[in-house]
Amino acid sequence: MKKEKIKKEKTKNQIKPESKLFSLEEAIDFLKKNHKPKFDETIELHFHLGIDPKQTMQMVKGSLTLPYGPIKSKKIALFVSPGSLTSAKEAGADIVGSQELINEISEKKKIEFDIAIAEPGIMKDLAKIARILGPKGLMPSPKNGTITTDFKKTIETFKKGKINFKNDDSGNVHVAIGKMSWPKEHIIANGRVVIEMVQKARPPKVKGSYIKSITLCSTMGPGVKITS
Repeated sequence: MKKEKIKKEKTKNQIKPESKLFSLEEAIDFLKKNHKPKFDETIELHFHLGIDPKQTMQMVKGSLTLPYGPIKSKKIALFVSPGSLTSAKEAGADIVGSQELINEISEKKKIEFDIAIAEPGIMKDLAKIARILGPKGLMPSPKNGTITTDFKKTIETFKKGKINFKNDDSGNVHVAIGKMSWPKEHIIANGRVVIEMVQKARPPKVKGSYIKSITLCSTMGPGVKITS
């Protein structure tokens, strides 16, 4: 009977994640305290936005460099004109190619990289695989800094933690901000930068409430709603 009473008291005193609105710091503490998996979980911010994802003028997207990163190593593909292949191969990309790489992707419909960077002169040829890269958010563009002639600098920036974000078909944005094993201060710093950038990315055409809610969660953990 005594054990049952203690168990009931513990359950009673536990804070359920859905029962309150946490600060970012409190939410990270909660996830770390309730961490159970034996692997190093990824911690993510999920933004539920008051946008119409079917409207082009209400799309939310942008890029930023995390203060602490990268969250995981990214495989980078670099598309260049034939005359730039030699210098491109020395820039540090995982995959380097010209028209032959474009043709391969067009035929196989298979993507084996996380980031696509392109030289301006090859962009007209990339139109051939725009319908393959576009839906995955991989089509190079000036806005996210993936069209460049400075291959080495751009690749180094992405490998150090630069990320792109874009709303999904449901009007939500998902961004990884750290790993469970990281110091809390590093996750907080990344989280604050991401929240600020998503706030700044508000499309002018959006009326009413923009950020409906923000949830912090880990790979296998519960979702915790936080204040913005």
